[in-house]
Amino acid sequence: MQLYDKDLLSVQEVRELIEKAKQAQQELSCKSQAEVDLIVKSIAKAGVRNAQRLAKMAQEETGFGIVADKTIKNIFASQGVYERIKSMKTIGEVSRDEETKICSIAVPMGVIAGLIPSTNPTSTTLYKSEIAIKAGNSIVFSPHPNAQKSILETVKVIRQAVAEAGGNENLVSCVTIPTMQSTEVLMRHPDTSLILATGGAGMVRTAYSSGTPAIGVGPGNGPAYIERTADLQLAVKRIMDSKTFDNGTICASEQSVITDTDRKEAVKAEMERQGAYFLSPEQSAKLSRFILRADGTMNPMIVGRSVQVIAKLAEIEIPQSARVIVAEEDGVGRGHPYSNEKLAPILAFYTEDNYEKVCERCREILHYEGAGHTFAIHTTDQKMVDYFATRIPASRILVNTPSALGGIGGTTGLMPALTLGCGAIGGSATSDNVGPLNLLNLRHVAYGVKEIEDIRRDSAPLDVDSDEMGTVQIDVIVQKIIERLRAM
Repeated sequence: MQLYDKDLLSVQEVRELIEKAKQAQQELSCKSQAEVDLIVKSIAKAGVRNAQRLAKMAQEETGFGIVADKTIKNIFASQGVYERIKSMKTIGEVSRDEETKICSIAVPMGVIAGLIPSTNPTSTTLYKSEIAIKAGNSIVFSPHPNAQKSILETVKVIRQAVAEAGGNENLVSCVTIPTMQSTEVLMRHPDTSLILATGGAGMVRTAYSSGTPAIGVGPGNGPAYIERTADLQLAVKRIMDSKTFDNGTICASEQSVITDTDRKEAVKAEMERQGAYFLSPEQSAKLSRFILRADGTMNPMIVGRSVQVIAKLAEIEIPQSARVIVAEEDGVGRGHPYSNEKLAPILAFYTEDNYEKVCERCREILHYEGAGHTFAIHTTDQKMVDYFATRIPASRILVNTPSALGGIGGTTGLMPALTLGCGAIGGSATSDNVGPLNLLNLRHVAYGVKEIEDIRRDSAPLDVDSDEMGTVQIDVIVQKIIERLRAM
């Protein structure tokens, strides 16, 4: 029977893709670490070769970002990720501890469902393909409909690279008829072992409620604190570079700048010198009604757009030289739209009387949106780093670096990744920058090192009689415990 209904066709396609992906993964499970690594290396090289072409496709299709910056992201997601993971042990025995007599064997998840956003479509596809295969898995992508063509082309490039390296091209595949039904079937299919979800909060919640194990990430809404000991010029440069990179589409990018009240004018002047345009109260009110939709979510019309395009859409006038739009803010939450995540070159600007109050404001921002994600601080005082690191509810505390590139591991030593976990506080299964080690299980082989007689001997009561217990000093008991442990 021939199917014509789009939903039915999409569901049938997903079932067929999963079946092929399962077979391809079973074939991969028979390969050595060297053979798997060769496939991953081939994907990395193909990603670099096609980086600019895929970046151009993504920008033209979505309207988001800047081609040159998307090219950098594609290279980062292919070669940058490969360089970090190439020496990881992910196939077969990965560790052996002779002292504890425990051997650990890597066990692939199986078939992974990869959900791809429209903000970073080609780079995320390259990155997820590499880490999935490195861990011994296959992956089936569900593309964002607004970036379908560029994602499909990226998958085509990857499949060819896999085949050239001797792998089964069905290790990586993509739904060509994306519908809500197809995505749901992909996530709930009994042969789908894990969902790797990158995208909006609604989609991530759906992944976690599917009944299939999932790794999803929450929204980023990271504040950046310019502390009084910071190199002001360099700190502002890093923030401006970060927030304008690909027009702010990386979720780790700064969403607000905060400084001490007595530093306000100096920070503001330096930001203006480097291309920040501070809105007037009237302009701020006008744009605030545009950046969020009626339901309080981010208006997609601003995502990845230049400040000139945003200003035109909001019908406000700004200088042609402006690089970032800045709105002074004094609150957090509903009624304060600049306190939300803005995947565009728009920043909120806060001031507080001292660093303790700055910390409380940053905590308030992150608890409102972005809990568990990212916080940036610019300072030369290690005590300030320590103070904020123990109090800020973020998984990434970035010091003296552009937040967008630091968060994804481009300018820091963090795992290069485009899926950034937010931990339990952010509703995520991990706080890691997700890599291959998050996409495999470990099977532990444990050898016996004691007999039951040893357990009984080690668990025998301490030789302290009841009469002594009433008067014995605590140090006597401690000494007996130490002697017991030494005898084991």
